[in-house]
Amino acid sequence: MSPRSASVNEAMRRRSRERLLQATVELVEERGYEATTLADITQRAGSARGLVSYYFSGKRALLQSAVHRLMAGELAAALEREPRTDDGQELLARAIDAMLGVSTGHTTLMRTHMASILQEEGFIQCPEQQRLAQLLRDTMICWGAADPEEEYRLLRALLMGASVAMLLPGAPMPVHRLRAELFQRYALPWESGEPPPGAEDYDPTAGFHRQAVAVARAGAVSDPQE
Repeated sequence: MSPRSASVNEAMRRRSRERLLQATVELVEERGYEATTLADITQRAGSARGLVSYYFSGKRALLQSAVHRLMAGELAAALEREPRTDDGQELLARAIDAMLGVSTGHTTLMRTHMASILQEEGFIQCPEQQRLAQLLRDTMICWGAADPEEEYRLLRALLMGASVAMLLPGAPMPVHRLRAELFQRYALPWESGEPPPGAEDYDPTAGFHRQAVAVARAGAVSDPQE
């Protein structure tokens, strides 16, 4: 039997890595991070234990790569879904909805991920994180950002903040309210993107009306002559 070519070996390694990442997502959602061991992950993936050490520095790095792969996959699917478009506003709306959807659809996983990236090491640079970042940068370019890198970083921060707000145990903010804030900042039509369930019954201007009233009242109190 002739030895496998380099391209075949590379494809096999890539598939093994993908199986490890998918198994991590599944098990952390089923059991939680602490209850999931690397042995559990390799068993679910049907991979040798040594492959984890080959690809990742540890369980935390594996988790971050797994979550970034999930996010990048959801984002790519949203941007490319039919009908295809090159309209910057529609693409940005799809991107925001996709990222909010990951948080609402994978709460256990995303709570663990947010806690992980707030540790001292922060973001772990990996191919999945780089792909996610590039998709968001490209979206900001299509939207018309004068400085795509700066706008990407701001969008990333806003999405992370929204994720924390939705996932906060005991005091979560509703996804529609957070979506309204983001859409208002980028001047996106409420009906664009892929609105979450119930969006058609939500008034995206309601929160801003309340804010305007609060500001007006505060001004009246501070300036009694008016």
